[in-house]
Amino acid sequence: MTSLDFDLYATDDAARTGVLRTSRGDIRTPTFMPVGTAATVKALYPEQVKDAGADVILGNTYHLMLRPGAERVKRLGGLHHFMRWSGPILTDSGGFQIWSLSDLSKMTEEGVIFKSHLDGSRHMLTPERSIEIQADLLGADISVQLDECTHYPCEKDAAASSMQLSRRWGVRSKSAFGERSDQALFGIVQGGVHEDLRQESAEELVAIGFDGYAIGGLAVGEGVEMMYRTLDITTPHLPHNRPRYLMGVGKPVDLVEAVARGVDMFDCVLPTRSGRHGQAWTDWGPMNLKNMRFAEDNRPMDATLDCPAARDYSRAYLHHLIRAGEYLGSMLLSWYNIAYFAHLTARMRAAIAAGEFGTFRARFHACMAEGTDAI
Repeated sequence: MTSLDFDLYATDDAARTGVLRTSRGDIRTPTFMPVGTAATVKALYPEQVKDAGADVILGNTYHLMLRPGAERVKRLGGLHHFMRWSGPILTDSGGFQIWSLSDLSKMTEEGVIFKSHLDGSRHMLTPERSIEIQADLLGADISVQLDECTHYPCEKDAAASSMQLSRRWGVRSKSAFGERSDQALFGIVQGGVHEDLRQESAEELVAIGFDGYAIGGLAVGEGVEMMYRTLDITTPHLPHNRPRYLMGVGKPVDLVEAVARGVDMFDCVLPTRSGRHGQAWTDWGPMNLKNMRFAEDNRPMDATLDCPAARDYSRAYLHHLIRAGEYLGSMLLSWYNIAYFAHLTARMRAAIAAGEFGTFRARFHACMAEGTDAI
């Protein structure tokens, strides 16, 4: 039995579209999850995120356990109430942040001992503690097992050892999570870029039995072609009737290519981080609004998007705000980017449902080849 219903509506080769049903609302797939690292999608109100088309957001276990503290969030009503987001929330396990701060952490069989990047205080994150934080204290709708994100490049023996540690932690995470009627748990496939290790990891996690399956250890320096190849050798070993989540990805073209390989869910800080630095994403690639060619461009970013930031403000005004260092520029471009990513996944859903994803993919690549000078 699973606490997460996943209805597949249509497939087009490997691409899929469907709905994840949670107690806090439906998640249409493919879906992009804006990242709410510190209980906020940076520079946006929750209402703006929802109105832009996001069904679900991601919360960050590592950062929230350190500040303001998971127990405090629990006392204040849980993460949904704390940040005024009524829809579903998926939380990561904290493992990736500890991996990225490897000079402050030590991996053991029991878990990870690390020093806070904020004040140097020592903490221990185990699979059991990660589940407690995510499911019991923050109240996530979807939790993710604690894993060790495999480094790249990495010798195969080291990748195998890391993958097996993540598998053992997956068993412990599943045991700690238990049976819940309105919360779900995802396992994480590891194994580096090695086909047999990815297959072994996927099959072992499926045997453990999770509500969904994340694909970890990618977008860590291996390059896009190796990432696509690894997806090609991984997704066929995951259950057809369970959601697949590619962690930490990515650029619009990466979403399109991953959907073509059977991925359903994504998250990345890219839309808001780019927005804060004056960059807007389009089918033709990223546009740098700091560029002087936009100084007198009176067109909106995209009049077809049902988002005020996309249709109601000129590129010239956005250029002015970014060049002047005004906060509003970062806010509007972050809002636009979130709306663009949501619209991109909506178009992919429609194309898959119509059996036209191949045509959509080809047109997208044609736009990318033209470049942003075409718009």
